[in-house]
Amino acid sequence: MASLEHKPAWTRNFVRLKTSVVLAIGLFAAALVGIAISKFSFSGLPALSAGTFFPTARPIADFNLKFENGAEFTRKDLTGHWTALFAGYTHCPDVCPTALAQLKAAKAKLGADAEKLTILFLSVDPERDTPDRLADYVHYFDPSFRAATGSEQQINAFAANLFIVHMKAPNESSGGYEVGHSAELILIDPKGRHAGFLRSPFVPETLAADLKAVLMSRVP
Repeated sequence: MASLEHKPAWTRNFVRLKTSVVLAIGLFAAALVGIAISKFSFSGLPALSAGTFFPTARPIADFNLKFENGAEFTRKDLTGHWTALFAGYTHCPDVCPTALAQLKAAKAKLGADAEKLTILFLSVDPERDTPDRLADYVHYFDPSFRAATGSEQQINAFAANLFIVHMKAPNESSGGYEVGHSAELILIDPKGRHAGFLRSPFVPETLAADLKAVLMSRVP
């Protein structure tokens, strides 16, 4: 696999998505999350500084994707530990590398508790994000980070189940495309359920404190 150590692909300059596309994604994602929260009654889960626990965790439908090492990734791989999932793509010019760098910094502040957490990067660009490319990308930030991909149909179904919004937009400068996507950190509990989310932009200190609260919470 090609190394990203000297010249990471994500450091290339890209034209940002049009404001209207980004705004549409943000509003749609907020609406979906609002609908999800409105269906639940509040309980005694710990408060998060920059996020929300769903009072009742949501089941995740069965899926079949691939990890960055080519191994099968299914719902059973989400059980037995907390998972913090961020959706993005390796050609992302700013949001994704920034988020992964902040996750690395926050993870370092968790100490031994970091072993209880899996950080997973879900690609929303299966056309370009091969398993090998994803492995190089996430391991550049932290060797323990995982990544997942699959067919466009598989990713769309899994992302929709987690209220992750994404859409392609043309890059007029390069003649290619970029992918606009929601930027929340999805929280998945040890029973493999969608338990809540943390809002971006992330601050390592706040992110670490919230993740520690997540790891210490009791799973009903």
